[in-house]
Amino acid sequence: MRRSILFALLAGIAAPAAAEVAKPAALTADGVSAVPDALAAASRPYMESRSAGFAGWNASDRSMLISTRFGNVAQLHRVAGPMMDRRQISFEVEPLDGSWSPTGDTLVVSKDNGGDEFFQLYALANGRLAPLTAGGKSRNELGAWSHDGKLVGFTSTERNGTDTDLYIVDPRNPASKRRVAEVKGGGWNFGDFAPGNARAVVGEYVSVTKSNLHLLDVASGRLSPIGDHSKTIAYGGAQFAPDGTLWVTSDEDSDVQRLSRLDTRTGKFTPVGSQGRWDVETFDISENGRTIAFVTNEAGIARLSLMDVRTGRIRRVTSLPAGVIVGLEFAKWGPLGFSLTSAKSPSDAYSLDPATLKVTRWTQSETGGLNPNLNVEPELVEVKSFDGEPVSGFLYRPDPRRFPGKRPLIVNIHGGPEGQTRPVFLGRNNYLLNEQGIALFFPNVRGSTGYGKRFVSLDNGPFKREDSVKDVGAYLDRMSADPRLDPQRMAVTGGSYGGYMCYASAIAYAARFKGALCNVAISNFVTFLEGTQSYRRDLRRVEYGDERDPAQRAKLQDISPLRRIAEIKAPLFIVQGANDPRVPKAEADQIVKAIRARGGTAWYLVGENEGHGFAKKENQDYLFWNTLAFWDRTLLKR
Repeated sequence: MRRSILFALLAGIAAPAAAEVAKPAALTADGVSAVPDALAAASRPYMESRSAGFAGWNASDRSMLISTRFGNVAQLHRVAGPMMDRRQISFEVEPLDGSWSPTGDTLVVSKDNGGDEFFQLYALANGRLAPLTAGGKSRNELGAWSHDGKLVGFTSTERNGTDTDLYIVDPRNPASKRRVAEVKGGGWNFGDFAPGNARAVVGEYVSVTKSNLHLLDVASGRLSPIGDHSKTIAYGGAQFAPDGTLWVTSDEDSDVQRLSRLDTRTGKFTPVGSQGRWDVETFDISENGRTIAFVTNEAGIARLSLMDVRTGRIRRVTSLPAGVIVGLEFAKWGPLGFSLTSAKSPSDAYSLDPATLKVTRWTQSETGGLNPNLNVEPELVEVKSFDGEPVSGFLYRPDPRRFPGKRPLIVNIHGGPEGQTRPVFLGRNNYLLNEQGIALFFPNVRGSTGYGKRFVSLDNGPFKREDSVKDVGAYLDRMSADPRLDPQRMAVTGGSYGGYMCYASAIAYAARFKGALCNVAISNFVTFLEGTQSYRRDLRRVEYGDERDPAQRAKLQDISPLRRIAEIKAPLFIVQGANDPRVPKAEADQIVKAIRARGGTAWYLVGENEGHGFAKKENQDYLFWNTLAFWDRTLLKR
């Protein structure tokens, strides 16, 4: 091969170019680097990890429903028993999720189109989808099955595209669908049916610190408030026990969410047990009503406990690794199902015997042939910000034996802002740690969830928004003083609200960051609020500010990255889904145009069949390879 290339050069013929990875047809790449085959080959094992998410039990055969990906997108699979094969039961172009009826005879699923989040509901049987909702530009969200499995409650914007009205349907008979109640606002959800199906609890989300519960008369559609709606209270979950008791998680009279009984008639709130100082983030009630399983979020780490309803005794499950637990559901015959992910394991499905607390693993997802036990556990880093407020985050360091000396660092900021970075499996990003020696830091700036309602409110509105950007400065001071990190080689990334933070940090710390990769990012708060889908616009105004108010509009403009383009010095890599209903593509278009107009560098990658983040594997892979090329040029300087 070397002789043939040399001969071609001597003969005056151009040598063949290095082979490149073909760009997926649905991606538009503007100013983005080509991907050499060699780079794809070197990183390939890191691209092939899977995950399995527990999605419920099937009472008819005691199998487990999981979501996992063997093709381009995640699909639903049946697992007959622990560590048995995954039998695929959905075969769609788009990812979907769903749940079995409590009787196990009907599976209802939810699916959108190209990430547009206009979810439609279907009954899935024999590989075919039977529509339950009207389609088009309505957004339909699955709520709850009735305890007898006869009805499904859901919300839909079918009436006017904005308000999430309350519906019920027997999915075996799509013609039975009816709108039970018309409501105002986009934050409604169908919580749970009471035994007998005459009543249901529904939630009205106003903000991360304010939500209301209502009791719905299923026959008449009449909504009755539960408790005092003038109070600033947030509810997490709401579920009826077999005896009709309503259990909730709520921060009433507390800074954190507590597991409590709530009297539907008087609104009396009664916390139970000693649950500590952390949020109870999810729970489920056993079929006989004697046991409640709940998860506490302890500085980002999930802890599973079981409570005896009669005595209040709480038993903690101590055999699980530090990670994140989601999707609790008791089977009718006893075991508790859930998903767990940690730094050393992608998400997998498990069950717990509530009598013995024995944990059984049902799936073990592939990790591309790599040994996940070699992945590093993160360090919890705590600092005090500019105003003395304690903030924290998780730092992943490369192996110092393989990568000695000061290492480059990427700061990766989560979205939301009502979100939280937690110690989960990093997937592709383990390549940065294990093969490139790049340290990764995931901060939880003020406004993050998991630390109480006071902390989550510290960034509310346009006049507090940049306080969270100042938190990044406190982290950078700590990282710059770390003898194992290189203050001359730092970069920033983030998605959604984290994408705004990516832009804002590249502005505020222009002298520190050498590159910024901003994904589905807000570039101008005013145009974002005017362009986001109507069903979510009022909900976002509560968090960011109301662009219709002149004073707030002026401040929103003032803090928007688009206004301060001249202060961005680092090269940008901007990623966007063309069908994004949350942060419209125009947010990316306008900042790319502005950066380039000033002679700056802006790589731009658009997923024409994607929404708020890339969901399809071929697109995710190509994005990651370009990410590696971007960091190579800006952070590693090779």
